[in-house]
Amino acid sequence: MNKEILLVVEAVSNERDVAKESIFEAIEAALASATRKKQGADITVRVQIDRKTGDYDTFRRWQVMDDSESAVLEHPLTEVTWSVARETDPDIMVGDFLEEQIPSVEFGRIAAQTAKQVIGQKVREAERAKVIAAFEDQVGQMIAGTVKRHERGCLVLDMGGNAEAIIPKSEAIPHESARVGDRVRAYLYGLNREGRGPQLFVSRTHTNLLSELFRLEVPELSEGLVEILGAARDPGLRAKLLVRSRDPRVEPVGTCVGMRGLRVQAVTNELCGERVDVIVWDDNPAQLVINAMAAEVVSIVIDEDKHSMDVAVEDANLSQAIGRGGQNVRLASRLTGWSLNVMGQQEAGERQDAEAEQLLQLFMTQLDVDEEIAEILVREGFNSLEDVAYVEQDDILGIEEFDEELVAELRQRAEDILLTRAIATDDSTGGTVQPPANDLLTMDGMTPVLAEQLAAQGISTMEDLAECAVDDLLAIDSLDAEQAGKLIMAARAPWFAEETGEAE
Repeated sequence: MNKEILLVVEAVSNERDVAKESIFEAIEAALASATRKKQGADITVRVQIDRKTGDYDTFRRWQVMDDSESAVLEHPLTEVTWSVARETDPDIMVGDFLEEQIPSVEFGRIAAQTAKQVIGQKVREAERAKVIAAFEDQVGQMIAGTVKRHERGCLVLDMGGNAEAIIPKSEAIPHESARVGDRVRAYLYGLNREGRGPQLFVSRTHTNLLSELFRLEVPELSEGLVEILGAARDPGLRAKLLVRSRDPRVEPVGTCVGMRGLRVQAVTNELCGERVDVIVWDDNPAQLVINAMAAEVVSIVIDEDKHSMDVAVEDANLSQAIGRGGQNVRLASRLTGWSLNVMGQQEAGERQDAEAEQLLQLFMTQLDVDEEIAEILVREGFNSLEDVAYVEQDDILGIEEFDEELVAELRQRAEDILLTRAIATDDSTGGTVQPPANDLLTMDGMTPVLAEQLAAQGISTMEDLAECAVDDLLAIDSLDAEQAGKLIMAARAPWFAEETGEAE
């Protein structure tokens, strides 16, 4: 009986709060190491300690290798062929270990010194595994610890029970000062399972930390009466929290702010003075953006294809709406998921006028209509040829100035142009087809449909047409040789004007 081993296991286990089995395994590894040193050879050794008596046996091991793999063993001190191993154990298989009991070393002072490093390493690994297991279920939650030390720009927190958490410099609030002994809350976002360094990674800048702090201060969030839908932060400076009520009797913003702002102030104090705007959710994306901007909005233009919005505010409030360094717009954009372009009312008006003028010219040239009809289409909210061609007929017939004949003609023209474009896009060349340029659309003798047909042939400008021969245009069914020649000469007219000017 070797009671000394049992006493060591009991003492270390109680002192370090580590499972006894881990200490037994450490001592077995230490005794195996001491045995190898005593034998003076690089052999494989296994030590087995009886957990009840403390007695232990030592075995030398050889791994059984396939005879066909090599005529000569690569590691003869730790390997044996299957044919040789069968002489000792007929049931042994390739990959198993052949063992032979050898004299054990004494577990005395020398063995203890040899085992010191191995036991220490095993104990540290066991302690680390215990900490990881204790915090594994808390990943994605807020935890609290005490500042233990500053380490190369990072902050190390003591979490108790030999557990340490690190706040990397990138996850720390800028300019926040924390002294040793301060109590700090942070968001646990990762575990360090390696054998060195703190076991836990926490953040003071994570958006979820803001949500967790509000849940701590606002009971209605934990009860499910109010729900947090998102958050955006500029750590240490400003943040926005998006909430909605699940009970019509509960006002979400007032609930989160608290009486005289006490609840939101508690969160602000915890986050080093970070100002928090509580934003109420709205199903309407435009209204949601207005709420998130926290500014007086004059108008909003939505581009669903680009998932962006042009937001116009009073010129006097432009700087406030944008925020210092674009902070307010940036946070509102993150919170809502929309790309926001904020501008003054005057700039927005100029932009709308320019876009309306472009639409006016588009309808006049493409649909071959006069300015009055084009203005009516723009005024009624038609933004493209697709709108004219495919909008419900009753919607366009609802325009007071339009009758059925005019509507039918406009829709037919728009459909013809779109069909021509579709054919051009699907042509066998697979190349990118350029739309007809304005100079081609407005030249003498040109129609919108013919311009689209020319563009489908790679002729999208007057210059392209001027360089063509008559035969190049005869592929278009609607043109004969005479018409093609007239078009080419009309396109070349600027050339002759230039030559005349040079001669003079």
